[in-house]
Amino acid sequence: MREAVNRALLKPWAKPLVWLLCACPLVWLFLRAATDQLGANPAEALIHVTGIWTIRWLWLTLAISPMRDVFGLPGLLRHRRALGVTAFLYGLLHFLSYAWLDKGLVLDEIVRDVLKRNFILVGVLALILMTPLALTSFNRAIKVLGGKRWQALHRLVYGVALLGLLHFYWKKLGKNDVAEVLVYAVILAVLLGWRLWRRRQRLR
Repeated sequence: MREAVNRALLKPWAKPLVWLLCACPLVWLFLRAATDQLGANPAEALIHVTGIWTIRWLWLTLAISPMRDVFGLPGLLRHRRALGVTAFLYGLLHFLSYAWLDKGLVLDEIVRDVLKRNFILVGVLALILMTPLALTSFNRAIKVLGGKRWQALHRLVYGVALLGLLHFYWKKLGKNDVAEVLVYAVILAVLLGWRLWRRRQRLR
């Protein structure tokens, strides 16, 4: 069974299928928007949904390596970069939804709001750090940068994850609703803890 799944992950049609699955939440969101099913505040709903899916895709990207080892599926690594790029695209849509629907794309207001509100500033910093990761998520970038420098650059993903979690926490803290944040915090702690454990195992 494991070998069959791994072979399927390496098939030519696997990548297009992954991209299709990555697009499903966005398609669902736009269908709901087109049919006026986003509630009394559609703008807030769009901002929230794109934000939460950014975190989900980012966490799933970080989960690829543990799942590869736990389930013995090296073929999963072939799709990690696609998930990372998806997280960036959802994060970009999250910011654009805020900038357009909440601030009307008025640059002065956006800048003032970012500097005034810590949770937005942290979110913007996370998106800025995600940008070079997305721009170097192809094979030619590895050749240009070299394997070690490329790997060092892509370790920024851990900082992005922590900033994203802090952004989410501060946003929810204002509404005294952090239960959902705690779930994502526990998952991230497990993912990062696994990496620390694996590193200690290698050093031994």
